[in-house]
Amino acid sequence: MDVLHVLDKLDTIEILFEPIYSGDEHSIVAYKVVGRIADQTSTFDLEDFTYNEEVPEDIRAEVERLIIRQSIVIAKQELLDVELYIPCNPNLLMIDYGESYFALLKELVAENHMEQLTLVMNEHCYKGDIMQLHHVVKYMKTYGVKVALNNIASHSQLNSILLLEPSVLIINVRQLNYHNWGAQNHVFTTLRTLALKIGASLMVSDVDTVYQLQHGWKNGARYYKGAYLEKPSKTFIPRDTLKSRFRDECEQFIATEKKLVKQRYQAIKTLEREVYTNVEEVGPTSSHVEKLVSLAKKLQPFAFRLYICNGEGFQTTPNIMWRDEAWVIQQEALQKNWSWRPYFLENLLKMRQDHLVELSNAYSDIETGELTRTLSLALPNNEYLFIDISYSYLYEHNIVN
Repeated sequence: MDVLHVLDKLDTIEILFEPIYSGDEHSIVAYKVVGRIADQTSTFDLEDFTYNEEVPEDIRAEVERLIIRQSIVIAKQELLDVELYIPCNPNLLMIDYGESYFALLKELVAENHMEQLTLVMNEHCYKGDIMQLHHVVKYMKTYGVKVALNNIASHSQLNSILLLEPSVLIINVRQLNYHNWGAQNHVFTTLRTLALKIGASLMVSDVDTVYQLQHGWKNGARYYKGAYLEKPSKTFIPRDTLKSRFRDECEQFIATEKKLVKQRYQAIKTLEREVYTNVEEVGPTSSHVEKLVSLAKKLQPFAFRLYICNGEGFQTTPNIMWRDEAWVIQQEALQKNWSWRPYFLENLLKMRQDHLVELSNAYSDIETGELTRTLSLALPNNEYLFIDISYSYLYEHNIVN
């Protein structure tokens, strides 16, 4: 739909409200504003129009403000009970440093209801000085207005996210399906960790299937929206419309996850026992590399690298590495120091004091590029054994994460 067609149809804009569901309450806690123009043959989402840089900024800003005005007028009574997620192209916001945008909000919304508004931004589309945007957003926040960053992914800028201090990070799961859950796990894990660090909640949008809903739930999302739950409509619906269904599905997710957790726990314990038994039998030390090679051969079904470090994190043996269907000794690894790794020294102390076998979180191995987890345990004489577990074993036994 071209610019002239949009401008000619401004008096026919439809304002829709897409319910946002809370994973803890299983009820509607907010609505996202959707502006669109429909004709006999198609429907056009005006958010696409407001981000179309081929259209002059002043025209796009006018359309965005029109959507905001109409949506708030319609939803004014609802602001007493639920939040409203309104569009905010940061490039348009900064045309006049937020003055006209914020003036519109103050005109339409009482100051004590400003906290019910959340600005939805695609921060990765912003072209200007992030510090200037930060100052404008920070000022609006003094009135209680919140920020949600939309379509968070690899193109998002960490510095921008930290400066804007969003309340919500929104992940689009439109392309997610059952077959690539594993490939998406590291993305969700990273964003979940980031959200926890900055005090934000995760939302998954465009939820079209129960699998996507389950994946969001499994990965710590608090909020959900999408056609599987409820399509955007012109009217508001009772908050508890899907409460019973949502609760039932969550109970199924919980039952499935508890079964998986139990299986994962048992698989990890089996792995730890296998390692501990063979370590006790072989007795590897840094002064007898041949014993470390012997141990590697016994652990071949699941290990691809072994080495020993001292209490300061310096590697005191070569790597014993499975490569080209044979165990090879990598002398160049001697005296590398691993104390820079997060929690490394803390884990050494725990292993020594509590006599525990430690299994790290999953991470990408620097040399092979594959996901791995490292199993480690304390040896006599202030030495520590590290065993890198192959991805194939982790995947087969469902202990990748």
